[in-house]
Amino acid sequence: MKVIATGCLVVAALIYLFTRYLEHRDGQDVAAWVGYVRAASEAGMVGALADWFAVTALFRHPLGLPIPHTALIRKKKDDIGDQLGGFIEDNFMTPAVIEHRAYTLELPRRLSTWVSDPANSQRISDEVARGFTLASEMLRDEDVENLITYAIKWAGEPQWAQPLGRVLEQLIAEDRLEPVFQLACDRAHDWALGSQGLIDRIIDEDVGPSWKPKFVNSLLGDRIYRELVDFTYKVRADPGHQVRRSMHTFVRRFADDLQHDPEMIARFENIKNELLGRDEVGNAASTAWKTGKAVIEQMLEDPNSTLRNSLSEAVVNLGVRIRDDRPLQEKMNGWVARSAKHVAENYSREIISVITETVRGWDAEETSKKIELQVGRDLQFIRINGTVVGSLAGLAIYTVSVLIF
Repeated sequence: MKVIATGCLVVAALIYLFTRYLEHRDGQDVAAWVGYVRAASEAGMVGALADWFAVTALFRHPLGLPIPHTALIRKKKDDIGDQLGGFIEDNFMTPAVIEHRAYTLELPRRLSTWVSDPANSQRISDEVARGFTLASEMLRDEDVENLITYAIKWAGEPQWAQPLGRVLEQLIAEDRLEPVFQLACDRAHDWALGSQGLIDRIIDEDVGPSWKPKFVNSLLGDRIYRELVDFTYKVRADPGHQVRRSMHTFVRRFADDLQHDPEMIARFENIKNELLGRDEVGNAASTAWKTGKAVIEQMLEDPNSTLRNSLSEAVVNLGVRIRDDRPLQEKMNGWVARSAKHVAENYSREIISVITETVRGWDAEETSKKIELQVGRDLQFIRINGTVVGSLAGLAIYTVSVLIF
């Protein structure tokens, strides 16, 4: 484009020189059209040179001469970045604009529609696995171990006895412990059903003289087994059994002691501190983290692993639910819009600073070249237009002057 624009200037110059030659050669007998062409070509050269100067002055000093108000982009690079940032902040980063735009984008609907598409399931699985892997790489083992140690220390500082007592009291008031008691009774009865061998072995080894007859041991073992099974069955089947009532009484008393008995509170806190203060607790947590991390990473590397399939399936199911629930989409749209508004109200300057600081970090010479390459084609059209418009203006001025004089 520079060659074309310069070529227009050269053509205008050649035409001008040719017409001047004709005027010099023919003197007063020169043809009338020569003056018109000379005036047009002369003004075309002026327009081309003026626009060349204007375009060049944006990016560099014309002919390398330090003329004032030239090489503007090099000198004003930082100001351009500040003005661009201010323009974006004033016109695009306003809370009202951001909130409206975030709401109209309907990101929950778009994202849920994409996620729920079966064609994207493999992509979802890969992205979920990549996200977990990235998080695992970011979390160093020593940092996690320090966090676990701090969490254990933090958990041991407040008292547990009284809050635990209040929780137990509330569970008792809401009758939430009965399923736990029922489960304990069920397990006790199941254990009793399979305890025949244990009872026989204890009687053989520890009950009575070693010379007693075998049938006595068998009779005694069978009797104990039947009584144990019958007893655990009654406790299991009867919610009002005395043992069940005793269990409720014990828990109520224990909950009350945890809240009001200083001796019980002190004993409980001592046990808690001793347990949490043991090195085995922290080591077990660290070992569990390393082992779990290794297992998760191994499973995530397998595209067909149960973990990856379960994660991707959970994400797809969530997407389907959001896609088919318009009220939920509206609610999530509101969340997105409010979050965007909050960001615009409190962090717009920090976001805009990315633009301004980036522009400040650019090299002035390199910035000028990049901008010139982006808009240079249109700027060269300005030079071409300057040649054409200058020629037409010169022709018009010459014509008017001939008509007048």
